[in-house]
Amino acid sequence: MVIAETERLILRRYKKEDLQDLFEYLSDAEVVKYEPYKAMTLDETKENLEWRIGTDEMVAVELKDSHKMIGNVYMGKREFDSLEIGYVFNRNYWGHGYAAESCKALIQQALSNGIHRIYGECDPENKRSWKLLEALGFQREAHFKRNVYFWKDENEKPIWKDTYVYAMLNAGE
Repeated sequence: MVIAETERLILRRYKKEDLQDLFEYLSDAEVVKYEPYKAMTLDETKENLEWRIGTDEMVAVELKDSHKMIGNVYMGKREFDSLEIGYVFNRNYWGHGYAAESCKALIQQALSNGIHRIYGECDPENKRSWKLLEALGFQREAHFKRNVYFWKDENEKPIWKDTYVYAMLNAGE
């Protein structure tokens, strides 16, 4: 099911045929470096794809010209008419504006549908991510210090990370 189209992209729901393209980027440690999960095996990717197919919060990003699925945008529903945005793209397609193009389309659609606020959280070390949020018009609202951890060290102590929070409000309200 197509959600939106841009000049170069089709934004749609996931389908079983996306397995190889999804595995290509979810198995890349550099791509998932700032995610709350490690690089995935093919079996883990199959299981993850089933979840993606079953949710309307994950949007597959496909190139119009080749029909290759190159990444995803996450639009998670939150309280108070808010959405949380996130994105993960195949490293071979970084630097071409695909994340910005897909996010812009989904943000415009969400705001026109009455969403009050869209926010994104990222690791301050993930400069590409927060630079994208800024380019999309998000404002940094917070810098939380050592507020989250995904992993533990060899002594089972949490590896704490900081978080930037960016948001935009619906100007049409």
